[in-house]
Amino acid sequence: MKEYFKQIVIYILTIEARLLLWRTKPKIIGITGSVGKTSTKDAVFTVLKDHVHTRKSEKSFNSDIGVVLTVLGLQNAYNSPIGWLKNIVDGAFHVLFCAGYPKVLVLEMGVDRKGDMERLTSWVKPDIAVVTRLPDVPVHVEYFKSPEEVVAEKMVLVQALKSDGVYIYNADDERICRELEGIRQLSFGFSRYSPSHFTASADTVIYDGAMPSGMVFTLSHVHEEVEVKLMGSLGVQHTYTATAAIAVGMQFGISLRSCADALRGHMPPPGRMRVHRGVEGSVIIDDTYNSSPIACEHAVETLHELTVKGRKIAVLGDMLELGQFSVREHERIGEFLAGKVDLLYTLGVRSHKIAEGALEHGLSEKCIFQYEDVDTLATELRGQVKKDDVVLVKASQSIRAEKVVRMLMLDKERAPELLARQDAFWQDRE
Repeated sequence: MKEYFKQIVIYILTIEARLLLWRTKPKIIGITGSVGKTSTKDAVFTVLKDHVHTRKSEKSFNSDIGVVLTVLGLQNAYNSPIGWLKNIVDGAFHVLFCAGYPKVLVLEMGVDRKGDMERLTSWVKPDIAVVTRLPDVPVHVEYFKSPEEVVAEKMVLVQALKSDGVYIYNADDERICRELEGIRQLSFGFSRYSPSHFTASADTVIYDGAMPSGMVFTLSHVHEEVEVKLMGSLGVQHTYTATAAIAVGMQFGISLRSCADALRGHMPPPGRMRVHRGVEGSVIIDDTYNSSPIACEHAVETLHELTVKGRKIAVLGDMLELGQFSVREHERIGEFLAGKVDLLYTLGVRSHKIAEGALEHGLSEKCIFQYEDVDTLATELRGQVKKDDVVLVKASQSIRAEKVVRMLMLDKERAPELLARQDAFWQDRE
């Protein structure tokens, strides 16, 4: 009965959303990929919001119902039947009487299973499609026959572009580049990998004393060049995010300099390589929103490249929804981080394979600690952290690794605003 009610609600709200789009005709920016969708969506919104009336998807609401709610400007009612009935009434009101509708919608569009993107694009036709990254083993591959099937599903968004639409893609991703043909294209990426229309280079970490506090890079486009500074977060993934957002911004006539200036005050969503001051003078890199093999590699590489006085500690939890690739990918992460960290803490059953891979490739057994309970890990690690240590924490959502960050962070009273999964929906699941 619950699932039947849900399908009826989605059906009615989708009709309302379609009617509202037909009536208001906003420009639609659709963002997909296997990593970086939410961060890119938020960065695009930051670049556009002071120049054109813009609405974005809330949090990571990228499914059929998430996109519908964004179009209608409604909140997720979660498990409240009354709340969903109210949404239906409010949605009808918006269709009939809404004035001042946004000129631009920035929609995060994800897929969990085959056919998801086709259903979305049957009524959402983007003016701009942004594809972030399509790695060899993407998240959600568990529900597809192969990684290639995941790629094909996400590329449906590009195929749904309007006739005069623009495709903005990551030129450093070979899988994406193989999909290009007959579409108006703009690319972004690093000069050290491949040529692109928006090229990042000279990416450097900014330090506040001994604490890494942000990053800066140079962005080149045609004959222009600008410095882009991103504070409060680290990692190459944010360079890609910012570069993609600037590429989108310039399609709306915003100058390269104005785009870069807008991003100076931008902060990525909680749990995406955010930097926090930790107990005992340590530094915490919070990447706990979710995890996948390519994202975990990027996070570990960022930790490895930091110049710090203390130890480099990686807390890595299970990566979920990898299906048949799970064992190998966890082992491969262990291989990858050996020689890059001083201490490894694993969290979850699957992450035992990370520990095994690290041990087999040179990380000492005395530097590896394995846990299956997040609270126990958090408490024991809290007693081991020292001054100038840098602790990276990363895991898939249901592992709840943000609890480790909360235990280690200095500014605990700000946890509700700084950490992932602090709302009532997640707190009720504890």
